[in-house]
Amino acid sequence: MVLIDGDGMIFNETLIRQGIEGGKQAATLLRNTILDNCHDLTDQIEVMAKVCANITGLSKAMRRDGSLDNPDDLREFTLGFTQGKASFDFIDVGHGKERADSKIKECMRWHLRNHNCKQILLGISHDAGYAPFLDEVVTKDDRSRITIIEGPPIVRELSATGLQILTLNDIFRAEKLIDRLPTNEVPSTWAGVTSIAPPVPTPSPVSVKSGSTTTISLKKATPTPTHSKPVPIWAPTPRGLDPPITVNAAVLDRIKRRTTNNKLCNNHYLRGPCAKGDECCFEHQYKATEEDLKAIAYLTRLNPCLNGQDCELEFCIYGHHCPSVSFPGAGKEPVCTAFGCRFQKEDHPPNTTIKHPRKERWEKEYQY
Repeated sequence: MVLIDGDGMIFNETLIRQGIEGGKQAATLLRNTILDNCHDLTDQIEVMAKVCANITGLSKAMRRDGSLDNPDDLREFTLGFTQGKASFDFIDVGHGKERADSKIKECMRWHLRNHNCKQILLGISHDAGYAPFLDEVVTKDDRSRITIIEGPPIVRELSATGLQILTLNDIFRAEKLIDRLPTNEVPSTWAGVTSIAPPVPTPSPVSVKSGSTTTISLKKATPTPTHSKPVPIWAPTPRGLDPPITVNAAVLDRIKRRTTNNKLCNNHYLRGPCAKGDECCFEHQYKATEEDLKAIAYLTRLNPCLNGQDCELEFCIYGHHCPSVSFPGAGKEPVCTAFGCRFQKEDHPPNTTIKHPRKERWEKEYQY
């Protein structure tokens, strides 16, 4: 049984960048390498493997490290790994402290009691937190059944356990991930560009400058001392406010006027090539300008993200709170000015007045 903490024991990026095929290669390579170390028992052993990781968090860390350009490559790699062998699984444990750790530990406890399990290989060389657990559950008789797989150099605490070590740097990267992304670097997708735009305090979430520009913001425009920062009027949690998008009003109107037959594909223009390709019912051939892309991002932001404030996608193109709320002034309640707002009550500041409640006819006619 091979148990791998995928949050720190990371497959080589040359495999991950190949997506599904890279995942299948990794599964085959891992299985063959394990069997090669079983010598004359090869024909009698079935290799099972389970990798546990927070895939969204890992893709963010790999992008900051510079070892991953497209987050979809990692997700496709995990699918390929799972599809590669019937007894192999790559499990997304989601966001949360030590979720991968706890699953690895419970699986190990179970297989230690399984007499059909001849060897447990642990991909945990990066994490000293496993050392107390191993001291607790591993008996003298179990020691010969346990091997630690080394990707990143094994930490001192695990080395001190005296367990066998198998180095597999042709499968796993030896270096830990580090944050190499400059703070002012602009991501390659427009979803990312709009996500890092610095928020500019304005009196209202939606304003028009000289009749040409619309600005979205939920920051309060009140004079503040030079030594302090403006404080948001409303701060939803845990994700927080979506950063503002500034668009040209004329361009926005032009994009909105595109009919059913030539509406632009949000996924194609904001995330990269649309997965539906030629089967997509929306426009892919239009050569969008930078101002067009801002307008598309603005309109897409008017659609609520299904995960709301729990969304973990770094560059999600959808809205995580209503962007159409204005704050009339001191002592007055906030107002949602959207026509047929699609956001839920909790996606607005407390006590918000909805001027134009959602109507079924509006939803069908204008859904973007």
